[in-house]
Amino acid sequence: MQKIKKRARHKLRKVGPRLSGKRPNSTSFLIIIVTIVLAAFGLLMIFEASAVSALRTFDDKFHFLRNQGTWASIGLVSMFIVSRIDYRRYYSMSVFLLSGVIFSLIMVFLPGIGLKASGAHRWINLGFFNFQPTELAKLVLVIYLAAWFTHKEKNRLLSFGLLLFVVLGLIVLEPDLGTAIIIGAIAMVLYFLSGAPLAQFVLLIPVGVVLVLLLALTSPYRYQRIMTFLKPDSDPLGASYHVQQLLLGFGSGGWFGVGLGRSLQKFSYLPEATTDSIFSIVGEETGFIGASLVLLLYLILIVVAFKVAVNSPTRFGQLLAAGIGSWIAIQTIINLGATVALLPLTGVPLMLLSYGGSSLLVTFLGIGILLNISKQSK
Repeated sequence: MQKIKKRARHKLRKVGPRLSGKRPNSTSFLIIIVTIVLAAFGLLMIFEASAVSALRTFDDKFHFLRNQGTWASIGLVSMFIVSRIDYRRYYSMSVFLLSGVIFSLIMVFLPGIGLKASGAHRWINLGFFNFQPTELAKLVLVIYLAAWFTHKEKNRLLSFGLLLFVVLGLIVLEPDLGTAIIIGAIAMVLYFLSGAPLAQFVLLIPVGVVLVLLLALTSPYRYQRIMTFLKPDSDPLGASYHVQQLLLGFGSGGWFGVGLGRSLQKFSYLPEATTDSIFSIVGEETGFIGASLVLLLYLILIVVAFKVAVNSPTRFGQLLAAGIGSWIAIQTIINLGATVALLPLTGVPLMLLSYGGSSLLVTFLGIGILLNISKQSK
Protein backbone atom coordinates (compact mmCIF):
# COMPACT_ATOMS: atom_id res chain seq x y z
CA MET A 1 0.00 0.00 0.00
CA GLN A 2 2.85 2.39 0.86
CA LYS A 3 4.44 1.71 -2.53
CA ILE A 4 1.17 2.51 -4.31
CA LYS A 5 0.81 5.80 -2.42
CA LYS A 6 4.41 6.72 -3.15
CA ARG A 7 3.93 5.97 -6.86
CA ALA A 8 0.75 8.06 -6.93
CA ARG A 9 2.55 11.02 -5.35
CA HIS A 10 5.37 10.64 -7.88
CA LYS A 11 2.90 10.78 -10.78
CA LEU A 12 1.16 13.79 -9.29
CA ARG A 13 4.44 15.70 -9.16
CA LYS A 14 5.00 15.02 -12.86
CA VAL A 15 1.51 15.83 -14.01
CA GLY A 16 0.98 18.65 -11.50
CA PRO A 17 -2.06 19.96 -9.63
CA ARG A 18 -5.39 20.18 -11.36
CA LEU A 19 -6.09 23.87 -11.04
CA SER A 20 -4.11 27.08 -11.24
CA GLY A 21 -5.23 30.67 -10.86
CA LYS A 22 -2.24 32.27 -12.57
CA ARG A 23 -2.91 35.09 -15.00
CA PRO A 24 -1.50 35.51 -18.50
CA ASN A 25 2.15 36.64 -18.60
CA SER A 26 4.14 38.52 -21.24
CA THR A 27 4.83 35.28 -23.10
CA SER A 28 1.11 34.55 -23.33
CA PHE A 29 0.41 38.03 -24.68
CA LEU A 30 3.12 37.58 -27.31
CA ILE A 31 1.56 34.28 -28.41
CA ILE A 32 -1.87 35.93 -28.64
CA ILE A 33 -0.60 38.91 -30.64
CA VAL A 34 1.39 36.82 -33.14
CA THR A 35 -1.52 34.40 -33.59
CA ILE A 36 -4.07 37.15 -34.20
CA VAL A 37 -1.76 39.01 -36.61
CA LEU A 38 -1.12 35.85 -38.64
CA ALA A 39 -4.81 34.92 -38.71
CA ALA A 40 -5.84 38.46 -39.72
CA PHE A 41 -3.19 38.57 -42.43
CA GLY A 42 -4.40 35.15 -43.56
CA LEU A 43 -7.92 36.52 -44.02
CA LEU A 44 -6.53 39.37 -46.11
CA MET A 45 -4.49 37.04 -48.31
CA ILE A 46 -7.36 34.58 -48.71
CA PHE A 47 -9.51 37.44 -49.99
CA GLU A 48 -6.71 38.56 -52.31
CA ALA A 49 -6.20 35.04 -53.66
CA SER A 50 -9.87 34.03 -53.93
CA ALA A 51 -11.83 37.13 -54.98
CA VAL A 52 -11.61 36.41 -58.71
CA SER A 53 -12.49 32.70 -58.50
CA ALA A 54 -15.21 33.35 -55.90
CA LEU A 55 -16.85 35.97 -58.11
CA ARG A 56 -16.76 33.64 -61.08
CA THR A 57 -17.98 30.53 -59.22
CA PHE A 58 -20.36 31.95 -56.60
CA ASP A 59 -21.02 35.45 -57.96
CA ASP A 60 -19.72 36.69 -54.61
CA LYS A 61 -16.10 37.78 -54.25
CA PHE A 62 -16.39 37.60 -50.44
CA HIS A 63 -17.48 33.93 -50.40
CA PHE A 64 -14.20 32.40 -49.18
CA LEU A 65 -13.41 35.37 -46.94
CA ARG A 66 -16.80 35.06 -45.23
CA ASN A 67 -16.36 31.32 -44.64
CA GLN A 68 -12.84 31.69 -43.28
CA GLY A 69 -13.84 34.70 -41.21
CA THR A 70 -16.58 32.64 -39.56
CA TRP A 71 -14.15 29.88 -38.61
CA ALA A 72 -11.54 32.40 -37.51
CA SER A 73 -14.10 33.92 -35.12
CA ILE A 74 -15.09 30.49 -33.78
CA GLY A 75 -11.44 29.52 -33.49
CA LEU A 76 -10.48 32.69 -31.66
CA VAL A 77 -13.27 32.24 -29.11
CA SER A 78 -12.31 28.55 -28.75
CA MET A 79 -8.68 29.52 -28.18
CA PHE A 80 -9.54 31.79 -25.27
CA ILE A 81 -11.92 29.20 -23.78
CA VAL A 82 -9.30 26.43 -24.02
CA SER A 83 -6.64 28.75 -22.58
CA ARG A 84 -8.69 28.83 -19.35
CA ILE A 85 -8.88 25.03 -19.06
CA ASP A 86 -6.04 23.55 -17.05
CA TYR A 87 -3.89 21.62 -19.53
CA ARG A 88 -3.32 18.86 -16.94
CA ARG A 89 -6.90 17.72 -17.49
CA TYR A 90 -5.89 16.39 -20.90
CA TYR A 91 -3.55 13.92 -19.21
CA SER A 92 -6.40 11.71 -18.01
CA MET A 93 -8.38 12.31 -21.21
CA SER A 94 -5.59 11.37 -23.62
CA VAL A 95 -6.64 7.74 -24.19
CA PHE A 96 -10.25 8.73 -24.88
CA LEU A 97 -9.13 11.50 -27.24
CA LEU A 98 -6.90 9.11 -29.17
CA SER A 99 -9.68 6.50 -29.40
CA GLY A 100 -12.05 9.16 -30.73
CA VAL A 101 -9.58 10.28 -33.38
CA ILE A 102 -8.90 6.71 -34.55
CA PHE A 103 -12.65 6.14 -34.77
CA SER A 104 -13.09 9.33 -36.81
CA LEU A 105 -10.26 8.28 -39.15
CA ILE A 106 -12.20 5.07 -39.81
CA MET A 107 -15.48 6.96 -40.29
CA VAL A 108 -14.17 8.80 -43.37
CA PHE A 109 -14.39 5.49 -45.26
CA LEU A 110 -18.02 4.79 -44.29
CA PRO A 111 -20.62 5.51 -47.01
CA GLY A 112 -23.05 8.24 -46.06
CA ILE A 113 -20.71 9.63 -43.39
CA GLY A 114 -17.36 10.06 -45.08
CA LEU A 115 -16.96 12.28 -48.13
CA LYS A 116 -14.79 11.43 -51.11
CA ALA A 117 -13.32 14.20 -53.24
CA SER A 118 -10.59 13.99 -55.89
CA GLY A 119 -10.15 10.30 -55.06
CA ALA A 120 -9.47 10.93 -51.36
CA HIS A 121 -11.51 10.01 -48.25
CA ARG A 122 -10.60 12.88 -45.93
CA TRP A 123 -13.79 14.45 -44.63
CA ILE A 124 -16.75 13.63 -42.40
CA ASN A 125 -20.08 15.20 -43.27
CA LEU A 126 -21.41 16.91 -40.14
CA GLY A 127 -24.31 18.51 -42.00
CA PHE A 128 -23.33 22.13 -41.57
CA PHE A 129 -19.61 21.50 -41.94
CA ASN A 130 -17.25 18.99 -43.54
CA PHE A 131 -14.67 18.13 -40.89
CA GLN A 132 -11.19 16.76 -41.63
CA PRO A 133 -10.18 14.32 -38.84
CA THR A 134 -6.51 14.29 -39.84
CA GLU A 135 -6.20 17.89 -38.65
CA LEU A 136 -7.47 16.94 -35.20
CA ALA A 137 -5.23 13.86 -35.23
CA LYS A 138 -2.14 16.10 -35.16
CA LEU A 139 -3.15 17.78 -31.91
CA VAL A 140 -4.58 14.68 -30.25
CA LEU A 141 -1.47 12.61 -30.97
CA VAL A 142 0.66 15.36 -29.40
CA ILE A 143 -1.55 15.22 -26.28
CA TYR A 144 -1.49 11.42 -26.11
CA LEU A 145 2.27 11.08 -26.64
CA ALA A 146 3.00 13.84 -24.11
CA ALA A 147 0.87 11.99 -21.54
CA TRP A 148 2.39 8.61 -22.40
CA PHE A 149 5.98 9.86 -22.36
CA THR A 150 5.52 11.73 -19.07
CA HIS A 151 6.72 8.61 -17.27
CA LYS A 152 9.78 6.56 -18.10
CA GLU A 153 9.10 3.15 -19.57
CA LYS A 154 11.42 0.42 -20.84
CA ASN A 155 10.94 -1.36 -24.18
CA ARG A 156 8.53 1.28 -25.47
CA LEU A 157 9.75 1.21 -29.08
CA LEU A 158 7.49 -1.67 -30.18
CA SER A 159 4.35 -0.10 -28.71
CA PHE A 160 5.32 3.26 -30.18
CA GLY A 161 5.80 1.71 -33.61
CA LEU A 162 2.46 -0.11 -33.41
CA LEU A 163 0.64 3.12 -32.52
CA LEU A 164 2.18 4.94 -35.47
CA PHE A 165 1.38 2.02 -37.76
CA VAL A 166 -2.33 2.23 -36.88
CA VAL A 167 -2.70 6.02 -37.01
CA LEU A 168 -0.45 6.69 -39.99
CA GLY A 169 -1.79 3.64 -41.82
CA LEU A 170 -5.34 5.01 -41.70
CA ILE A 171 -4.15 8.42 -42.89
CA VAL A 172 -2.11 6.98 -45.76
CA LEU A 173 -5.15 4.96 -46.88
CA GLU A 174 -7.19 8.16 -47.33
CA PRO A 175 -4.64 8.97 -48.95
CA ASP A 176 -2.90 11.91 -47.23
CA LEU A 177 0.83 11.30 -47.19
CA GLY A 178 1.63 14.92 -46.31
CA THR A 179 -0.27 14.77 -43.02
CA ALA A 180 1.18 11.33 -42.29
CA ILE A 181 4.70 12.75 -42.67
CA ILE A 182 3.89 15.64 -40.32
CA ILE A 183 2.42 13.39 -37.63
CA GLY A 184 5.26 10.88 -37.98
CA ALA A 185 7.86 13.65 -37.62
CA ILE A 186 6.12 15.14 -34.57
CA ALA A 187 5.95 11.71 -32.96
CA MET A 188 9.66 11.10 -33.54
CA VAL A 189 10.59 14.48 -32.04
CA LEU A 190 8.52 13.78 -28.92
CA TYR A 191 9.96 10.26 -28.69
CA PHE A 192 13.46 11.73 -28.72
CA LEU A 193 12.60 14.51 -26.23
CA SER A 194 11.10 11.95 -23.86
CA GLY A 195 14.57 10.55 -23.28
CA ALA A 196 14.51 7.60 -25.67
CA PRO A 197 17.91 6.01 -26.38
CA LEU A 198 19.74 7.84 -29.16
CA ALA A 199 20.34 4.54 -30.97
CA GLN A 200 16.59 3.97 -31.29
CA PHE A 201 16.04 7.50 -32.56
CA VAL A 202 18.82 7.13 -35.13
CA LEU A 203 17.23 3.85 -36.25
CA LEU A 204 13.78 5.42 -36.66
CA ILE A 205 14.97 8.13 -39.06
CA PRO A 206 16.13 5.88 -41.94
CA VAL A 207 13.16 3.55 -41.39
CA GLY A 208 10.80 6.52 -41.72
CA VAL A 209 12.58 7.83 -44.82
CA VAL A 210 12.47 4.41 -46.49
CA LEU A 211 8.75 3.99 -45.75
CA VAL A 212 7.97 7.44 -47.19
CA LEU A 213 9.99 6.68 -50.32
CA LEU A 214 8.24 3.33 -50.76
CA LEU A 215 4.82 4.97 -50.44
CA ALA A 216 5.85 7.69 -52.88
CA LEU A 217 7.39 5.38 -55.46
CA THR A 218 4.53 2.86 -55.43
CA SER A 219 1.92 5.52 -56.23
CA PRO A 220 1.94 6.97 -59.77
CA TYR A 221 0.68 10.33 -58.52
CA ARG A 222 3.25 10.58 -55.73
CA TYR A 223 6.01 9.29 -58.01
CA GLN A 224 5.17 12.04 -60.48
CA ARG A 225 5.49 14.64 -57.73
CA ILE A 226 8.92 13.28 -56.78
CA MET A 227 10.06 13.43 -60.41
CA THR A 228 8.66 16.94 -60.72
CA PHE A 229 10.61 17.97 -57.65
CA LEU A 230 13.84 16.50 -59.04
CA LYS A 231 13.24 17.98 -62.52
CA PRO A 232 11.01 21.06 -62.08
CA ASP A 233 11.55 22.20 -65.69
CA SER A 234 10.74 18.85 -67.30
CA ASP A 235 7.08 19.55 -68.14
CA PRO A 236 6.17 23.22 -67.47
CA LEU A 237 2.69 22.91 -69.00
CA GLY A 238 1.94 19.52 -67.45
CA ALA A 239 3.31 17.80 -64.35
CA SER A 240 5.63 20.71 -63.47
CA TYR A 241 2.99 23.40 -63.97
CA HIS A 242 2.16 23.83 -60.28
CA VAL A 243 5.80 24.17 -59.25
CA GLN A 244 6.51 26.60 -62.07
CA GLN A 245 3.58 28.82 -61.11
CA LEU A 246 4.60 28.76 -57.45
CA LEU A 247 8.09 29.97 -58.30
CA LEU A 248 6.79 32.49 -60.83
CA GLY A 249 4.41 34.02 -58.32
CA PHE A 250 6.91 34.09 -55.48
CA GLY A 251 9.76 35.36 -57.64
CA SER A 252 7.79 38.09 -59.42
CA GLY A 253 7.26 39.93 -56.14
CA GLY A 254 10.84 41.15 -55.97
CA TRP A 255 11.85 42.97 -52.80
CA PHE A 256 8.63 44.81 -52.03
CA GLY A 257 5.97 42.98 -54.05
CA VAL A 258 3.60 44.07 -56.80
CA GLY A 259 1.18 45.47 -54.21
CA LEU A 260 -1.94 44.19 -52.48
CA GLY A 261 -4.68 43.28 -54.92
CA ARG A 262 -2.34 43.30 -57.92
CA SER A 263 -1.46 39.61 -58.08
CA LEU A 264 -1.63 38.00 -61.50
CA GLN A 265 -1.37 34.44 -60.22
CA LYS A 266 -4.80 34.64 -58.59
CA PHE A 267 -6.39 34.78 -62.05
CA SER A 268 -6.56 30.96 -62.11
CA TYR A 269 -2.89 30.57 -63.01
CA LEU A 270 -1.82 29.20 -59.63
CA PRO A 271 -3.49 25.95 -58.48
CA GLU A 272 -4.67 25.84 -54.84
CA ALA A 273 -3.98 29.56 -54.44
CA THR A 274 -6.00 29.85 -51.23
CA THR A 275 -4.77 26.67 -49.54
CA ASP A 276 -1.31 25.11 -49.71
CA SER A 277 -0.03 27.63 -52.31
CA ILE A 278 -1.04 30.81 -50.50
CA PHE A 279 2.51 31.77 -49.54
CA SER A 280 3.29 32.24 -53.23
CA ILE A 281 0.59 34.94 -53.34
CA VAL A 282 2.12 36.46 -50.19
CA GLY A 283 5.50 36.61 -51.91
CA GLU A 284 4.03 38.05 -55.09
CA GLU A 285 2.02 40.84 -53.44
CA THR A 286 4.29 41.75 -50.50
CA GLY A 287 7.67 40.72 -51.90
CA PHE A 288 10.70 39.32 -50.12
CA ILE A 289 10.33 41.83 -47.28
CA GLY A 290 6.69 40.95 -46.59
CA ALA A 291 7.31 37.21 -46.88
CA SER A 292 10.27 37.50 -44.50
CA LEU A 293 8.13 39.32 -41.93
CA VAL A 294 5.53 36.53 -42.11
CA LEU A 295 8.29 33.96 -41.70
CA LEU A 296 9.60 35.92 -38.70
CA LEU A 297 6.17 35.72 -37.03
CA TYR A 298 6.16 31.93 -37.42
CA LEU A 299 9.69 31.77 -36.05
CA ILE A 300 8.65 33.83 -33.01
CA LEU A 301 5.68 31.52 -32.40
CA ILE A 302 7.88 28.43 -32.63
CA VAL A 303 10.64 29.81 -30.38
CA VAL A 304 8.11 30.99 -27.79
CA ALA A 305 6.43 27.55 -27.80
CA PHE A 306 9.74 25.89 -26.92
CA LYS A 307 10.42 28.58 -24.32
CA VAL A 308 7.09 27.68 -22.73
CA ALA A 309 8.14 24.02 -22.82
CA VAL A 310 11.42 24.75 -21.05
CA ASN A 311 9.72 26.83 -18.35
CA SER A 312 6.80 24.47 -17.70
CA PRO A 313 6.82 23.14 -14.11
CA THR A 314 5.63 19.67 -15.16
CA ARG A 315 7.04 17.08 -17.52
CA PHE A 316 3.64 16.70 -19.18
CA GLY A 317 3.53 20.45 -19.84
CA GLN A 318 7.08 20.39 -21.20
CA LEU A 319 6.34 17.62 -23.68
CA LEU A 320 2.94 19.05 -24.62
CA ALA A 321 4.32 22.53 -25.38
CA ALA A 322 7.30 21.04 -27.23
CA GLY A 323 4.91 18.90 -29.28
CA ILE A 324 2.80 21.91 -30.25
CA GLY A 325 5.95 23.86 -31.13
CA SER A 326 7.23 20.94 -33.22
CA TRP A 327 3.88 20.69 -35.00
CA ILE A 328 3.97 24.37 -35.99
CA ALA A 329 7.62 24.15 -37.05
CA ILE A 330 7.35 20.95 -39.09
CA GLN A 331 4.16 21.92 -40.91
CA THR A 332 5.49 25.41 -41.69
CA ILE A 333 8.78 24.03 -43.02
CA ILE A 334 7.02 21.49 -45.25
CA ASN A 335 4.61 24.07 -46.70
CA LEU A 336 7.19 26.81 -47.28
CA GLY A 337 9.74 24.30 -48.56
CA ALA A 338 7.28 23.16 -51.23
CA THR A 339 6.45 26.78 -52.14
CA VAL A 340 10.07 27.52 -53.06
CA ALA A 341 10.68 24.04 -54.57
CA LEU A 342 13.04 22.90 -51.81
CA LEU A 343 10.65 20.05 -50.98
CA PRO A 344 8.11 18.06 -53.04
CA LEU A 345 4.50 19.23 -53.07
CA THR A 346 2.44 17.50 -50.37
CA GLY A 347 -0.77 19.54 -50.17
CA VAL A 348 -0.05 20.64 -46.60
CA PRO A 349 -1.75 23.92 -45.56
CA LEU A 350 0.10 26.85 -44.01
CA MET A 351 -1.19 27.15 -40.45
CA LEU A 352 -3.34 30.24 -39.75
CA LEU A 353 -2.94 31.53 -43.33
CA SER A 354 -4.36 28.84 -45.62
CA TYR A 355 -8.08 28.49 -46.29
CA GLY A 356 -9.74 25.66 -44.37
CA GLY A 357 -12.00 25.54 -41.33
CA SER A 358 -10.69 22.28 -39.84
CA SER A 359 -7.06 23.35 -39.97
CA LEU A 360 -7.76 26.82 -38.60
CA LEU A 361 -9.98 25.63 -35.75
CA VAL A 362 -7.57 22.90 -34.59
CA THR A 363 -4.64 25.32 -34.79
CA PHE A 364 -6.47 27.76 -32.50
CA LEU A 365 -7.22 24.90 -30.08
CA GLY A 366 -3.55 23.92 -29.98
CA ILE A 367 -2.48 27.50 -29.33
CA GLY A 368 -5.12 27.75 -26.60
CA ILE A 369 -3.50 24.80 -24.83
CA LEU A 370 -0.09 26.41 -25.28
CA LEU A 371 -1.44 29.60 -23.67
CA ASN A 372 -2.62 27.68 -20.62
CA ILE A 373 0.78 26.02 -20.22
CA SER A 374 2.40 29.45 -20.56
CA LYS A 375 0.19 30.94 -17.84
CA GLN A 376 1.40 28.25 -15.44
CA SER A 377 5.06 28.38 -16.38
CA LYS A 378 7.87 29.45 -14.08
